[in-house]
Amino acid sequence: MKNSLHKIIVILVFGLLINTSCTKDDFCLQNPVTPKLVLRFYDDTNKETLKSVSTLYVWAEGKDTIANFNGTSLDSIYIPLNSLDTKTVYKFSNGTDVDTFTITYTPKEKYVSRSCGYKVTFNDVTFYSDNTWIKEFTPSTLTTLDSQNIAHVQIFH
Repeated sequence: MKNSLHKIIVILVFGLLINTSCTKDDFCLQNPVTPKLVLRFYDDTNKETLKSVSTLYVWAEGKDTIANFNGTSLDSIYIPLNSLDTKTVYKFSNGTDVDTFTITYTPKEKYVSRSCGYKVTFNDVTFYSDNTWIKEFTPSTLTTLDSQNIAHVQIFH
C-alpha cells in the first residue's frame, strides 16, 4: 500500500512538473504584415474613373517580371518595397511603353510582439516617374506607409 501511494505521488509530482514547465502557445492575433504599396489606375481624361491597364507587366529593376503582373489586365496592384534599402525602382509596361516608377523611403522596424515578431513601416515616402505612358500620379509623397487597406497612389494613364 505504501509503495502504491509512493508511486502515485511520484506520478502526480512528475505530471505537475511537466504541466507547469509548458508555456502557453503564442499565436499572432494581430496583423503585423509589412505593408505593400497599393496602386490604382485611373483614366487620364476622366480622373474619377478606374481604368485597367490592358497588358500590364511589372518588374523590379534588375529582376524578373512579377508573375501576378505578367501581361494581365488590372486596375489596381500591390507591390512590395525593399525593407533592406531606402529605394525601390519598378518598371511598369503597358505592352508598348515602359515607365520607371521610383519609390524612396526610410524603413523602420516596429516590434509587434513575441509571437508576431517585427514589421516594417515606411516613412517619408516619395514617388517619382519618368511619365512615359503614366501621365501623372497623386500623391507624390506620403508621411507613412503602415497598412495596405487603402490605395496609396492613384496613377492616371
